[in-house]
Amino acid sequence: MKILIATDAWEPQVNGVVRTLQATILDLHRRGHVVRMVTPQDFQTFAMPTYPDIRLAMVTAGAMRDVLVAEQPDAIHIATEGPIGWAMRGACLALRQRFTTSYHTRFPEYVSARVPVPEWMTYAMLRHFHAPAAHVMVSTRSMRADLMAHGFAHLVHWPRGVDTHLFHPDQPSVLDLPRPIFLTVSRLALEKNIEAFLSLDLPGSKVVVGDGPQADALKARFPLAHFAGLRQGADLAALYASADTFVFPSLTDTFGIVLLEAAASGLPVAAFPVPGPSDVVGGSGVACLDRDLGRACLDALTIPRNRCRAFAMTRSWPAATEAFLANLVCAAGDRAARAA
Repeated sequence: MKILIATDAWEPQVNGVVRTLQATILDLHRRGHVVRMVTPQDFQTFAMPTYPDIRLAMVTAGAMRDVLVAEQPDAIHIATEGPIGWAMRGACLALRQRFTTSYHTRFPEYVSARVPVPEWMTYAMLRHFHAPAAHVMVSTRSMRADLMAHGFAHLVHWPRGVDTHLFHPDQPSVLDLPRPIFLTVSRLALEKNIEAFLSLDLPGSKVVVGDGPQADALKARFPLAHFAGLRQGADLAALYASADTFVFPSLTDTFGIVLLEAAASGLPVAAFPVPGPSDVVGGSGVACLDRDLGRACLDALTIPRNRCRAFAMTRSWPAATEAFLANLVCAAGDRAARAA
């Protein structure tokens, strides 16, 4: 099957959306499917206001119509609600092409944290964006329930997975720091709530992996924390395996692939009891979810590492890809079903 995926989030960005798409595309290729990506790399771009590290494409629905006519995909998936997403949506509607979308990010909450725009207004815009989609893919049950309460329709499940070959506990430590070591891996941005972690009175050491618009301010405010910068691949996996507890302070993430990466590395999780961590690791025995994040961090130290690894082994990318494909085939109709 020939699948076209349109996304505003792509390399060199490092975030959950990009990681999800990278893993899914790799598995799709292994299965013999052809994937055509439409990303900001295909167009002129400009810096996103308040977040200059993210480049937004300068694109029109007309340009996307040309792509669709040239590619003739069997299935179309729109992954994000940025300029590329809106342009591809317009092109699909103009050509009467069916498509699916996915909802990755609590965008209304992120926007209201930065500018004085009420959440209801952003939800109305997003509801309009996703309304024509045959399926809107979401990663968790709580996110599905939340979007249904906001009037979204055609919601289906698209789970996430983890690379248990890359992320594993059996490797030497690369952190020579006082223990216990509390680690977080995140984009350093306001909505990630990193200050809640760095403000805690904890023994040992705090390590922050990632980069973003808040990096300089956080380094200045918390000089005793260890900032490792942006890490990927084997370097990132080694840092996970070298820590004692993974701390996830976000209150707004819809999933958090880093939670599965930590578990695969043998790390117990400390987080707030909110959607996202509650969906991914709640009730699994590998996490402590508490409104007192400091208490959760200390309690998580008692969780066996082998239990965390065993939990992660039940979460695979191939299973997630199966769900993605099933949603695509149902959405794209008989032509895609025959191609599959």
